[in-house]
Amino acid sequence: MRAPPRLTALLAAAALAVAGTALVPQPTASGTAAGCTVAYSTTGQWDSGFQGAVTLTNNGSPVENWTLTFDFPGSQKVTQGWNGKWSQSGRTVTAVNESWNGKIATGGSLSAGFIASWSGSNPAPTAFRLNGVACDGGPGPGDPSDPPTDPPTDPPGPGGTPPKLRASGNKLVDENGTTRRMLGVNRSGGEFACIQGYGIFDGPVDDASVRAIADWKVNTVRIPLNEECWLGLAHVKPEYAGANYIAAVRQFVTRLEAHGITPVVELHWTHGRYTGNDNHCPDTEYATCQKPMPNARYTPAFWTSVAQAFKDDPAVVFDLFNEPFPDRATSDINAAWTCWRDGGTCPGIDFEVAGMQSLVNAVRATGARNLVLIPGIAYSNDMRQWLKYRPADPAGNLAAAWHTYNFNVCASESCWNEQLAPVAAEVPFVAGEIGENTCSHGYIDRVMAWLDSHGASYLGWTWNTWDCSSGPALISDYNGTPTSFGVGLRDHLKGLS
Repeated sequence: MRAPPRLTALLAAAALAVAGTALVPQPTASGTAAGCTVAYSTTGQWDSGFQGAVTLTNNGSPVENWTLTFDFPGSQKVTQGWNGKWSQSGRTVTAVNESWNGKIATGGSLSAGFIASWSGSNPAPTAFRLNGVACDGGPGPGDPSDPPTDPPTDPPGPGGTPPKLRASGNKLVDENGTTRRMLGVNRSGGEFACIQGYGIFDGPVDDASVRAIADWKVNTVRIPLNEECWLGLAHVKPEYAGANYIAAVRQFVTRLEAHGITPVVELHWTHGRYTGNDNHCPDTEYATCQKPMPNARYTPAFWTSVAQAFKDDPAVVFDLFNEPFPDRATSDINAAWTCWRDGGTCPGIDFEVAGMQSLVNAVRATGARNLVLIPGIAYSNDMRQWLKYRPADPAGNLAAAWHTYNFNVCASESCWNEQLAPVAAEVPFVAGEIGENTCSHGYIDRVMAWLDSHGASYLGWTWNTWDCSSGPALISDYNGTPTSFGVGLRDHLKGLS
């Protein structure tokens, strides 16, 4: 679902604000530095790897082309990175500028990040060189010698442990082989509050608010995220980025699980300037709106990091991308589906795309075997060629994700029978978003009845206190008081229990 209209002004203001800190593409040229400082930090760490970041400040003459080097004290090994071309020889790590961020003015700064493996210990490097000149600086807050920890969690909730879901034929089953369905809500906010600079979530995500969700007999909550906030890119306020953002998401996941609720972590807003048909923020490349597809620059790194964070918790479900719409960028529907699966240079899309196959590969390369949801095209409403183009998964643990609103093209039982039933007959089928902009529930009543009859899962959009006619929103307060739209979902879920 797109951001509600009430956020339009905030989005515009955010786009203007981040534009002032953009790393503008410049012609590359040789340059040297008379002085520099580097802040090094870890934004996440797990049993065999970590996510690191460096912020480089040029204190000397302007630099037109930069190379940053440092030596790891231990056995760390960089596996991928962003905002630079990363390589490693022995213990020496080298990051070279991209074509678009080579220039650093006097007093200017830039940030770059990476994912690396480690074993034994993970001490921070202490010596950095910019174009061969030694820099001042060293570990920043949360460096690998003092890795960040999750904030204290609330006392366990009453719901017990959520199931470890996996695909079995066209059903979801738990660790005991019992058939399950994901029935619940979306909790929007993690995709936009951080990039707009006023928080991490929109409204409370404390234990009381989770209890209110659980009172609706919800067993699943989908959590939309922002890749730039998770990766800690420089234009995001640091208090809402990197380690702070990751810790907040992990804490929310822990709270949901304490109530027996399945968390679905989902990538909603992503990087990449898109100026084609149906664009939503054509004036910026930043993750301030929905884009037609994931990007190759940051999205594989995002999913590598997320998968590393949750791979030891098979109760967490991964939803790879909110609502692809490569079909809006081209009239060739087969080209759109090919772009969806394979990525690369796609017709009508301005940036290099990361296809669904590459994202599945990124998740599985970490060893994570969590259930993965993969949406269709046309804002996840068109599933007609999902089976033909679905990615290969060595773990065999994929489900199809569909979104439906009363204003979508496929919004009738005849369409569902024709287009969705064949998919639901072969793989687990999850309606990741259901809703309507009528402040009523007549449409989702029909949707839920159809999905119930096919043993499918569904999640209402959204557990936020917005105007139900423009959001749509399920609640009028975070105690769980339903709107005239939300009462339909609440009563239906309680009736199923």
